[in-house]
Amino acid sequence: MAESKELQVKEKHEVAGPAEQTRPGAVFTPEVDIFENDRQINLLADMPGVAPGDVKIDLDDGLLTISGEVKPFEGKDESDVLIEFEIGRYYRQFTLSEVVDQGKIEAKLEDGVLRLTLPKAEKAIPRQITVTAG
Repeated sequence: MAESKELQVKEKHEVAGPAEQTRPGAVFTPEVDIFENDRQINLLADMPGVAPGDVKIDLDDGLLTISGEVKPFEGKDESDVLIEFEIGRYYRQFTLSEVVDQGKIEAKLEDGVLRLTLPKAEKAIPRQITVTAG
């Protein structure tokens, strides 16, 4: 019998950390998917409402930090009628190993999804070694 799956809505999760905030507003943890092949690791982070210019990616001593801000959508001459989309900041950190070639990381934001391509270092890429006779 086939297994049925239900469509489940995931709400934004606010970051709960020991640090005190110095700016007002909510801080959310973006949901991520991480997958890899022999040559690279791909990280997809869900950041709806964030413009490419409002995404910041920092790499410092193997610590990758992703942050972004969702700004209010209404214009100066508009007043709120109903607001369900939460405004705030996204923030998440990852520790990278020596497997990642940190100098070649690429990032692209499209349709609210941030895609980081983390190429693997040459020494981490599997290879076949030819056996010769003699």
